Amino acid sequence: MLGVYGFVYKKQALRNIYLFAVSLFFYYKTGGVFILLLLFTILSDFTWAHLMHQTSDERKRKLYLTASVLLNLFLLSYFKYALFITNSINSLFGTSFEYVNHFSVFSNAMFHTGFRVDQLILPIGISFFTFQSLSYTIDVYRRRVEPERNVLDYGFFVCFFPHLVAGPIVKAHEFLYQLRLPYQLSRTEFGMAIFWILNGYLKKIMADYLAVNLIDRMFDNPGYFTGFELTLGIFGYSLQIYMDFSGYTDMAIGIALLLGFRLKTNFKSPYKAQSTSEFWKRWHISLSSWLQDYLYIPLGGNKKGTIGSYVSLSVLAVFLVLLSGKLFLLVWLLVLAAGMALLMRYVVSVRNYVHTNVNIMVTMLLGGLWHGSSWLFIIWGGLNGLGIVLHKIWLKVSPFKKEVEWPVKIGFVLVTLTFISFTRIFFRSDSMETVGQIFDRLWNHFSLDLCFKVLAGYQQVVWVLIIGYAIHWVPERYKEMYRQRFSALAWPVMVLVAFVLFVIAYQFRSGELQPFIYFQF
Repeated sequence: MLGVYGFVYKKQALRNIYLFAVSLFFYYKTGGVFILLLLFTILSDFTWAHLMHQTSDERKRKLYLTASVLLNLFLLSYFKYALFITNSINSLFGTSFEYVNHFSVFSNAMFHTGFRVDQLILPIGISFFTFQSLSYTIDVYRRRVEPERNVLDYGFFVCFFPHLVAGPIVKAHEFLYQLRLPYQLSRTEFGMAIFWILNGYLKKIMADYLAVNLIDRMFDNPGYFTGFELTLGIFGYSLQIYMDFSGYTDMAIGIALLLGFRLKTNFKSPYKAQSTSEFWKRWHISLSSWLQDYLYIPLGGNKKGTIGSYVSLSVLAVFLVLLSGKLFLLVWLLVLAAGMALLMRYVVSVRNYVHTNVNIMVTMLLGGLWHGSSWLFIIWGGLNGLGIVLHKIWLKVSPFKKEVEWPVKIGFVLVTLTFISFTRIFFRSDSMETVGQIFDRLWNHFSLDLCFKVLAGYQQVVWVLIIGYAIHWVPERYKEMYRQRFSALAWPVMVLVAFVLFVIAYQFRSGELQPFIYFQF
């Protein structure tokens, strides 16, 4: 691919067409027939954006934007939640509706594929390219960007292969202008691109090592392990998911830079965060900022709840009832909503508290639902939303109003890491039964007297954990220093360093590479 790119990279139009074609081929090899869904998304939003641009009638512009948003969300919801909704309705009302994957029916008839029509098949990367395409129509509506005249250029923006299937999510106003810039890559930038690719590869290898040798077996059979071992696994999973996900985006950033495009940083040492609020400013930044720009702020931010806030809460309530499969939950939720409405009407402090925090909870709960139709993801999102709300309350009563000493900072970091790690029990577990087993073992079978034997038994894994967290907590100025030094190395030395790192990584390589965790979303 790079060999051909060497002949076209100086010709802007040809470069973009070539990368668009390569990106489509990449998605076809990973997603197969679902490339049709990707192409439909591209053509649909390209059309809606042009219709918006061609009229000054604000009602029509809102209508076209609404059509784009609803169509994108319908496709996303159909592929991610249709089977869940069908099964939940059957459970709630005793019906016997059969789930039929109409896309599978179409694919089998037209392309002779062998998909089962009664099973959910999730197109790879659908959440990422849907959010990315939505950012374009919303930015055109807000007049932050001009609509693309060339559908091929727009298609390239949506499906640029480095970030297509697992991010980072690229907003239209942050990327489209780069399509018209000439190719530029300095010697230092080339070295930095190689660094990010190597860095991401090493992270992925270490993440797989932790998964195979510690985490997977513990979450698959928590009843076989002591509470101390599970605690090790819980903190291990926090390191694994960070290295797995940030490793992918590191490689995406490096590859994009080699091709002449700059993607924004997606992780900023999130386990250095001193609060849940700060953590979400450092973790999966592209999704957090997307939710902030296109959901949290439009809903009213931290100033007030809006009609959209409570409509969103109503949608979430419907999902909760569907998840439970129990109609009585709907009654309880209605009673709770009525009681809260009365309190808000007559108690000013409650009204102000709800108005200023409702959008945080809506955003985090919807963020949880974005990951999948499961109580576990909803609880995980809700706990993180609660963590942010509690931090806001803490700021009002905290005795640490100004700059604090480093021991206090370390304490805040460890408390935040512990909270984030234990909420991930819900994120990683496959059922509430697994969650219950884990908490039972943590509470009743911690077996602190066996901790030294456990540490000895997992000696190599423990060293990977210690080294991984130690590197993560290195001050940013030192990290930037060794990145710059690597990027400035002479070619032979850079090749030698890369070779040594690959040899080291090979020693930890599992029998086969694990799929990237966020491919499933």
